[in-house]
Amino acid sequence: MKDAGERPVAGNGGTVDALEPEGRGAGPGARGRRDPACRGGGLKASSQPPRRDGQREGAGMVLGFLAVLLFSVTLPATRYAVAYLDPALIGPGRGVGAALAAALLLPLSPSRGGRRWPGRQDVPGLLVVAAGTVVGFPLLSALALRELPATHGAVLVGLLPLATAGMATWRAGERPSPRFWLAALTGTGLVLAYALHLGAGSARGAGGVLLAAVLAAALGHAEGGRLARHLGGLAAIGWASLLSLPVTAWPVIQALREGVPGAPPAAWLALAYVSLVSQFAAFGLWYRAMATGGVARVSQVQLLQPFFTILLSALLLGEAVTASTIATALLVLAAVVAGRRAPIARTGKNEDRAAQARSRAERTVPLSKPLS
Repeated sequence: MKDAGERPVAGNGGTVDALEPEGRGAGPGARGRRDPACRGGGLKASSQPPRRDGQREGAGMVLGFLAVLLFSVTLPATRYAVAYLDPALIGPGRGVGAALAAALLLPLSPSRGGRRWPGRQDVPGLLVVAAGTVVGFPLLSALALRELPATHGAVLVGLLPLATAGMATWRAGERPSPRFWLAALTGTGLVLAYALHLGAGSARGAGGVLLAAVLAAALGHAEGGRLARHLGGLAAIGWASLLSLPVTAWPVIQALREGVPGAPPAAWLALAYVSLVSQFAAFGLWYRAMATGGVARVSQVQLLQPFFTILLSALLLGEAVTASTIATALLVLAAVVAGRRAPIARTGKNEDRAAQARSRAERTVPLSKPLS
C-alpha cells in the first residue's frame, strides 16, 4: 500500500495532489480513494486527471485569457498618459483609484463563507500583493515607459509569465513538471528573441527599471493567486489596494498640490482605465483565474499579452505591426497550448485548507454560554 503522503505521477496534464482519506475528518481507519480499475483493493492513483480538475483548469485559462485582454490596454494607455501627466499620478494614482473602487464595491460583494474581512493570517500575503502589484509594478513601469515605446515595454513584460511560474513554486506551493518548464522557456525565449529583433535592449536604463517591475509583479501575481483560493479575486486585490493606500495616496496628494495638469480628456480617460480596469477589475479576474486553474499554468496565458498590446498600440498609437509579430505570436500560442497540457503538482493544498479552517474557526460564535 502506498503511503498517504506519497505524490503520484500525473497523466496527461492536470494538477496532481497527494492521496487523501475519503470524506472530511475521516479517522485513521478511513480508506483512501480507490481507482475503479483497481481490482486488488489497494490504493492507486488514476492515470488520468479528474474531470472536474480539467474543467476547472479550462475555466481558469478562459478567465485568464479575458484578463490578459484587459491587461493588454495597460501599456498603451500608460504610454499615452505619461506624455501629459506626472508618473506619480499614473503609478501610485492607479492604486488610489483601485482602493476607492474597492472601498465602494467590497461591502456590496457577496461574502465568502459568511465573512467579508480577511483573517490575520492573510495580512502578510496581502502586503506582498500590495508591494508587488499595487505599488512596485505601476510606479516602476510608469517610470520606464517615459523612455521606452509601448511595443518595447510589451515584449519585456513577456518575461512576467516565466517569473510568475517561478514565484508559484515558492509562494503558491506548485511544482511544475519538466515538460511545463520546457514549454514556458520556449515561449519566453520566443518573446525575448522578438525583443532583440525589435532592438528593445537599446534603452538599457529603462529596460532595467522595467525588469524590476516585472519581478515585483511576478511576486504579487503568485501571492494574489494563492490568496484568491479562499478570499476571492476581487477581495485579494481590493484589500491589498486598501492596505497600500497610505503609501499610494501621499505622492498623489503632493502631485495635485502643484496644480491639476491641463491634460486632454483622453489622458484622464487613460488614467481611469489603468486605475479601475487594469488595477482592480482585471486583477480581480486574473487572481480568480489563477486560483481556479493554477498560478503557474494560467500565468503562461500572459505570454500572449505583448502581441495583444502591439496590435492595440497599432490601433491606438499608430505603431507598426509586422509579419514577424504575427508569426511569433502564433509560435508563442503553440507554447502556451503545450504548457496547458503539461502536469503540475500542488503541495500547497493542505496549507490552503488549514487557512480556510482557521477562517471558519474565527467566524464560529457559540450559540450559548456554557453552564456554570
